[in-house]
Amino acid sequence: MPRKREDRAKEKRIRPVKGINLDGEYVSPVRSYQDLTYENIKTELVCSRYTQLLVSLTIIGLFLRFYNLGFNSLWLDEATTHHFAKLSFIEIWELTAGGEYNPPLFHWVEHFMLFFGNSEVILRFIPAFLGILTIPLFYFIGREFLDRNTGILAAAILTFSPFHIFYSQDARAYSMMLFFISLALLFYLVATRLNETKYWILFSIFSALAFWTHFYSMIIIAILIIFAIIINARKIKGHVFETKPLLLSIAAFVLLCLPLIIVTIRLFFIRTSGQPTYGIQGFGIITESIQQFSGYNVYSAVIFLILLIIGFLQIFKTEKIKFFLFTSIIILSFIVSWALSYKMPMIPRYLIFLLPIFYIGVAAGFRPFCQALNNRWLIYLLIAVLILIATPFMSSYYSGFSKEDWRGFSKNIESMTKEGDFVVVAPGYNTLPLNYYYSNTTDNTVEFDANTKNDLEKISLSKGNSSVFIVITSDIFAADPGGGTIQYLNEHAKFLGQNTGINLFKLN
Repeated sequence: MPRKREDRAKEKRIRPVKGINLDGEYVSPVRSYQDLTYENIKTELVCSRYTQLLVSLTIIGLFLRFYNLGFNSLWLDEATTHHFAKLSFIEIWELTAGGEYNPPLFHWVEHFMLFFGNSEVILRFIPAFLGILTIPLFYFIGREFLDRNTGILAAAILTFSPFHIFYSQDARAYSMMLFFISLALLFYLVATRLNETKYWILFSIFSALAFWTHFYSMIIIAILIIFAIIINARKIKGHVFETKPLLLSIAAFVLLCLPLIIVTIRLFFIRTSGQPTYGIQGFGIITESIQQFSGYNVYSAVIFLILLIIGFLQIFKTEKIKFFLFTSIIILSFIVSWALSYKMPMIPRYLIFLLPIFYIGVAAGFRPFCQALNNRWLIYLLIAVLILIATPFMSSYYSGFSKEDWRGFSKNIESMTKEGDFVVVAPGYNTLPLNYYYSNTTDNTVEFDANTKNDLEKISLSKGNSSVFIVITSDIFAADPGGGTIQYLNEHAKFLGQNTGINLFKLN
């Protein structure tokens, strides 16, 4: 009997498409990785419209994520990545263990990338590359979850997603976290269906890699593990042997992450010990996340949310357990984020791991139309609509700066200052993006950090005949929530202008 159940499960790997079937009578010869021969791959590329469409979307995704990759200058967080990547492996880990709120894996990878140079393109290459690889993963997750139409539409949504494009061109860990979470989710869905040890172990490995990439990935990982335990609760009590693969997976994850788990617990209490000085609080973190996932547009957010609800209703009709899984992930993730927003900084990009759930739900929302209108051109029409929705973002994104222009600003500083002048950076950590482009040694100026009004007063007393230029961004409200620094500048400095959110003042 167990063998027959396993065979039936394997036969369901390629789910039949209800309504529209782009492949018609063609049946793919590729059923598992063992079928990935040259002839089968060639046949798939020639005969399967799903494969052709997926390859096309991936190529388009490559262009959208690598085009103008070095156009924007590094902003604060990216400059921080560059700063950490220059350290040794041990030093990077010591920073995490000592209180840095980012796991070390992404910085370790970027450390290797510095062997090829330290340009903006080099630093952003890994996020862009993994962003491209995530596109086919969404197809396989959607296909495993529901059917191929859901998979191809989910891949299309990701391909043209302004949110994903932006963070695929950002030298931070978000694209990498999503890539590993997508792999973990794919193997989780396969593992829950087949209950084979190899898939459960692959789930634990990629979950561990996601956790080593970004702490916040633990939310979805914990939900997946707890859900699997609940579903298998009866087996755990009566038939422990059948749950051995799951238990091995949990043990493997804990073993792979044990050093980081210990560090995380300590950092969590430190991080939540005070009030956040930036980020979004309360229900706003939910609404803003939905809007950004949907393309930074209120109208598209409404459309996506309606489709998400329709999609989840469709899932409920056919896959009730998966419905409860996906709704649990979204609802619990938002509840946890809402609660934590009052204790630590919360920003929508931390929730990027929700994109597979969100986009597959939206893609499933098209299912009633695909079933009612048995015309394959509807799939292409829906993809064209997704392109239209993303067009306003892309037309502005690729034609202007979407990040602080520290490159251009540093040239402005060089043209204004003379030998012996003071350049003050507020808050002080903004020296990281500024000094990536600007050298006070070459410019023969003296550079200072300032985080408070008192810092500016001390610098003013020591300036002598030198001019004092103050570089300041909105980050000062995180370093000095009381606003004393801004008040001091309004009273004792002249505003010279701003460039993409970077402001320049000169002391009177």
